[in-house]
Amino acid sequence: MRRTWTIIGVSDVPGSFKWYQSLLGLPATTPAHDDFGQILDLDGTVLLCLHEWGAHGHPSLMSPDHARPGNGLLLFFRVDDFAMALPRARALVARLEEEPHVNQNTGTTEFSLRDPDGYYVTISALHNRRSDREYATT
Repeated sequence: MRRTWTIIGVSDVPGSFKWYQSLLGLPATTPAHDDFGQILDLDGTVLLCLHEWGAHGHPSLMSPDHARPGNGLLLFFRVDDFAMALPRARALVARLEEEPHVNQNTGTTEFSLRDPDGYYVTISALHNRRSDREYATT
């Protein structure tokens, strides 16, 4: 098995850590370090790594001032609890970037929002159950 570890630069690792755990319905924990943390699924799979801007001298993570955060990046999460993910997301942001709809390319229901650092995040139903499709029409 091969997996990727997506790492994004953030201004506040503990704050972003809490935000993503809330969005994904994960138990609240704290990052291992103030400048780096891994968002883990319940089975220990790394879903996303959060890296403080400028820490450790990585060239592409030096500063958000060198490029707009999220340019060329879409964080796309497939979730098995879409009906619960939507109210969690609404509690985290003032407005969604895209309301729930059926993506014509994937045939699944999804919505999008921005994280605290401006990254574009899409939440997609893992299995498009009838109740998930209904969110796309309300």
